[in-house]
Amino acid sequence: MQSRMLSSMQVPAVALGCMGMTPIYGTPDPDRALRTLLRAPELGVTMIDTSDAYGKGDNERLVGRALAGRRSHYRVATKFGNLRLADGTPAVNGHPDYVPRACEASLSRLGIDTIDLYYLHRVDPKVPIEDTVGAMARLVEQGKVRHIGLSEAGAATIRRAHATAPITALQTEYSLWTRDVEGEILPTCRELGIGFVAYAPLGRGFLTGALGSLETLAPDDIRRRMPRFQAQNVAHNLALVHELERHAAGLGCSAAALAIAWVLAQGEDIVALAGTSRAEHLEHNAAAADIELDENLLRALDAVFRPEAARGVRTVPELLPRLGL
Repeated sequence: MQSRMLSSMQVPAVALGCMGMTPIYGTPDPDRALRTLLRAPELGVTMIDTSDAYGKGDNERLVGRALAGRRSHYRVATKFGNLRLADGTPAVNGHPDYVPRACEASLSRLGIDTIDLYYLHRVDPKVPIEDTVGAMARLVEQGKVRHIGLSEAGAATIRRAHATAPITALQTEYSLWTRDVEGEILPTCRELGIGFVAYAPLGRGFLTGALGSLETLAPDDIRRRMPRFQAQNVAHNLALVHELERHAAGLGCSAAALAIAWVLAQGEDIVALAGTSRAEHLEHNAAAADIELDENLLRALDAVFRPEAARGVRTVPELLPRLGL
């Protein structure tokens, strides 16, 4: 596995996202997920990414099972501040008093002493970003965190945060069918020397070609609520995937591998965070790091996947106001 730099942090080009290892895209098999976590470092996928929001802490506990006795094999990233109230309403908390409490709880669930990369999962609009990041920086000083990052933050927030303490990475959705960051976010990160972690490089599974309708999704799969997976948009979006599959066939790889390779081709400062609970999918995702794309193919993909090519917003509509703050 080739390595890349997120600012001063060396990581593999492809990282393992753990969100789907606890219920969100249906209900996964925890034992199979654990086997995937244990397989990851054997493939060079040494960076794993979780959050205290995934599975209400159960995701971190699952990751902790993989880390037990094997901590040195992994770079561990987790996040805080993305909450659900008792009635299910989404909320955020970036208050500086909350930051160390959230960190201690994550360390306990993970069973480790230090988090390699600690993200603010969502920006709290009621708290100055300087206050939140200042509290995160104190965790670095205390040795509880090695690097800090932001997730789904806007350009102005990134600048203010980085002026407060060095931001190692920004994690935001980026793929062939979600290219919003190319306008302002990526240039800002590059100007400041901040690495970029592209989550959902497979379009939450749609770019693999394996999802053709809502009927293929479990009843409790959150994608049933996402407009891009809705019946009125699926036919249009599938036509894009068919083009991806055609180009992948010409290259001798899968659509999923080509989608990840495209993300990696957008810059040496980008890491593809591909989530899966299946070891066989992880193996295919890891292999995508070795695929080289020529300029002709990149231009062809850009022609198909224009920034506005996909139909439907990229996430559950009620969550959109929390992005890019």
